Amino acid sequence: MTTSEPNNTITVALVGNTNCGKSSLFNKLTGSHQHVANFSGTTVAKKTGSVTHNGRTIDFVDLPGIASLSSGSMREVVSRRFILEEQPDVIVNVLDTGNLERSLLLSTQLIETGLRRVHCLNMVDEAGNRGISVKSALFSTLLNAPVVETVGHKGEGVDALLDAVLQAADAPEPESDTLIHYDNHLEESIQRLHEELPHDAEGDALNHHQARWLAIKLLEGDEEIAQQQVKNPAILERARLEREKLAAKHSNEASIMLANGRFGFIRGLTHQTVERKQSTADEFNDRSSQADSLFLNRVFGLPIFFFLMWLMFQTTFELGAYPMDWIDAAVGAFGEWVGNTMSDGQLKSLIVEGIIGGVGGVLVFLPNIVILFLFIALFEDTGYMARVPFLVDRFMRALGLQGKAFIPMLMGFGCNVPAIMATRTIENPKERILTIIINPFMSCAARLPVYILLAGAFFADSAGTVVFGMYLGGIVVALASAFLLKRTLFQAPSEPFVMELPPYRRPTINSVISHMIEPVMEFLKKVGGVVLVGSIIIWFLQAYPVNVPLSKDYEGAIARVEANIVQAGDDKAAIEALEESKTKLEVAMSAEQQENRYLGRLGKTIAPLFEPMGMDWKSSVAILTGLVAKEVVVSTLGVLYRVGEEVGEDSTQLMTALRNAMPASTALALMVFVLLYMPCISTVAVIWRETGSLGWTGFSVGFSMATAYIMAMMVNGIAVQMMATAPS
Repeated sequence: MTTSEPNNTITVALVGNTNCGKSSLFNKLTGSHQHVANFSGTTVAKKTGSVTHNGRTIDFVDLPGIASLSSGSMREVVSRRFILEEQPDVIVNVLDTGNLERSLLLSTQLIETGLRRVHCLNMVDEAGNRGISVKSALFSTLLNAPVVETVGHKGEGVDALLDAVLQAADAPEPESDTLIHYDNHLEESIQRLHEELPHDAEGDALNHHQARWLAIKLLEGDEEIAQQQVKNPAILERARLEREKLAAKHSNEASIMLANGRFGFIRGLTHQTVERKQSTADEFNDRSSQADSLFLNRVFGLPIFFFLMWLMFQTTFELGAYPMDWIDAAVGAFGEWVGNTMSDGQLKSLIVEGIIGGVGGVLVFLPNIVILFLFIALFEDTGYMARVPFLVDRFMRALGLQGKAFIPMLMGFGCNVPAIMATRTIENPKERILTIIINPFMSCAARLPVYILLAGAFFADSAGTVVFGMYLGGIVVALASAFLLKRTLFQAPSEPFVMELPPYRRPTINSVISHMIEPVMEFLKKVGGVVLVGSIIIWFLQAYPVNVPLSKDYEGAIARVEANIVQAGDDKAAIEALEESKTKLEVAMSAEQQENRYLGRLGKTIAPLFEPMGMDWKSSVAILTGLVAKEVVVSTLGVLYRVGEEVGEDSTQLMTALRNAMPASTALALMVFVLLYMPCISTVAVIWRETGSLGWTGFSVGFSMATAYIMAMMVNGIAVQMMATAPS
């Protein structure tokens, strides 16, 4: 066997179970050189990245976390297809060192493919804390492949892993010896099929590993592989007869016998290579069990969860208020400086009122977004977030969903787009579509600036609780919708809910920052992209046409008042009264100009639709612009309510203007409507892509709009009555 010629570029597939630290390892391997896309013809996302090591380029493909190379889910199908059809130069099999028995089931199937492998014992630090260690050299010998120990989130062992990848890529073709031996009768059946398969391959004859792997898949009854790889009906018939013969002899399906053989190999391998210090492991398990006895308690579990959620939003508002004020002041000072530097005209108005006022009005909420995602990252990295589905599983089942559906719902707190994509883990098609439809009711981070603005303006003393109520209200509406739809359009029994509980982990600074920075950067991209463009469009619509017909000569009236101010001399009382008259004339002129410009005309056209919710045309326009992105609601309100004000005004003035423009009942209805109505364009697009149906996409949009309208109208009506009957 000769050594293969070194390739300048090496393709490497990262393969492993969920919660094995594969993504953290991928981030450390590739740094910022990453791209995210979908596998061709599927909705399953893949990450790719490259790194240069020892003068060679290594292209990594981070495959979805899977438990096996079966065809049980789309994630497993696309991972298997990539491995078998793309034939990467090297497979890096990422293993959770603390849970080797579980991780090695996938490894046994990778071994059978015959491809070059590197086995990565990841999270060795956690395993060590649990008293678990692995004899790496012996482990490597028994698996006939390089083995590297790593701590992915810290970057430990990354260079050694890259060295092992190059070594594996340049090594001779894997030997034809078989590492995993099955029952004698199984081996005989495999051999009989093996002898026939090379003559059935398209193109080149199958090698030893390919033929053996295909024979095993035929005995497992893998229909997809049979249809793709075998064209000879006689071989398919032979495989069926072999399965029947084995079942008759052993009173067991061939697939079960193969699984038993793999688990036997795993038990033997771990028995020889894994050492456990019982006392340390017991101590770790005791601490984990004690924590779960509290967090998963039937009585205290849910109250603890809701308290943590309330604490998150209260901290987001209270702690975020300080840096928010600093950014707000900086934006105001910058706007004032620009306004004083530029000469009067439309360009000055565009930059100060449109761009700085619109974009700056959203940018001030960056600290709140950072704090929110900091909490979410902490919940995820400690392992607490993975336990929430267990807390709600019984309640979710009463509504007709499995607890697993709550994970995409929780992800919706960040952004509905990846949350909807996360529904791919739900294998029941009806439950998946149902979860997609209710997901937009989960309040994404884009809505947070709207809540903070309105809650700060109208409910300052309890703003954090009001924001928490919005998020909790989204959950309640989503679950109520699931209950309704499950009993009408989506009648089907829920599938059993089985999910692994990952160990509790101490979050690291690098890991938390890594999980937090991506959504924060997405927020900044929106501010610099969608919000900027939206602010410019909104400014144009409210600034043009410049000359509009007015009900009276405001400019002449203002000029006469100014002349009277000059004539008043030192009469302070007269001057104050005249200044007040001038301000009223300016405000009235500005309001009439707004109403007669493009944005005002549009607002007055749609205003009757929103009137039952207590909203005027300005709120109606803000809702309309929010269809592009929910952050634009804030920039729209900023542009509309700052027209005619002095340059450099901050959000405090905007809050004052809002309080003067609408009652608290309308503000509450506006928040509810923003919470529930049609999601942004990006979310609608991903709903279409994930469901593959214009019908379901249209239903999702219509259902959310109808729900928002009814709920906002009810909230406004109830709030008006409560305020009317409340003691003064």
